[in-house]
Amino acid sequence: MRDICQILNVNRSSFYYQPGESPSEAVLLAEIEKLAGAYPRYGYRRITQMLQRQGYTVSTRRVARLMRENHLLVAVKRASCRTTQSLQGEKPWSNLIENLDVSREDQVWVADMTYVRLKGRFIYLAVLMDVFTRMIKAWQIRQHFNQSLTLKPLEEAFCHSVCEIHHSDQGVQYLSKAYVATLEAHGVEISVARRGRPWENGYAERLIRTLKEEEVDINDYQSITEARDRIGEFITHVYHQKRPHSALGYLTPMEFQRKTFS
Repeated sequence: MRDICQILNVNRSSFYYQPGESPSEAVLLAEIEKLAGAYPRYGYRRITQMLQRQGYTVSTRRVARLMRENHLLVAVKRASCRTTQSLQGEKPWSNLIENLDVSREDQVWVADMTYVRLKGRFIYLAVLMDVFTRMIKAWQIRQHFNQSLTLKPLEEAFCHSVCEIHHSDQGVQYLSKAYVATLEAHGVEISVARRGRPWENGYAERLIRTLKEEEVDINDYQSITEARDRIGEFITHVYHQKRPHSALGYLTPMEFQRKTFS
């Protein structure tokens, strides 16, 4: 039996579990520990959803209790580094997505940037996400905090599709002449969060938080190549294909796409 479980990559206690039954504490804890080890930044709600997707009949209250009793609810905090420099003075743009019903793919893309810590220095990550599907359209890692960091992912994304509205904060990289000209050349409406209201770019803020908490902050990258490879692996194989999103009815972005467009 041990050899079979090793081949199937399941806990021995899980082998005897029948879907639909309420699992024993031992079986449930073993599965929780396995998921928490694979996804150390997941909270009890997301762990519960993943257990239910595997066929377990379990409540969030029970999972939260077991995770709390076994010290599996861990918070990680890191020092921050400012990445946004806002434009000053009057600007012609406003927030176009406030109270907007996002109901289709490529209706709204959101953009944001963050830092990635290497040994003794920072590199920078820019992402572009479709709000409806939560798919990351394009991303870029660069050593320097410059225009290419944001412009390259935009140009890459436009090779495959074009959004109706592009939303970001007031960072100079997103409102530069080159970036704005690229958006306008494709007929894209420009939407901007108001200064001092980071929640107005909440879609992108949550994406950045996910990338930081579930990949960047729990790894110690030794080089920009390693950071690019690991983050790319996370985006492609975890974020898009394995990570359930509450906003998508706890489907992954790939599952949501298949269900919506099949």
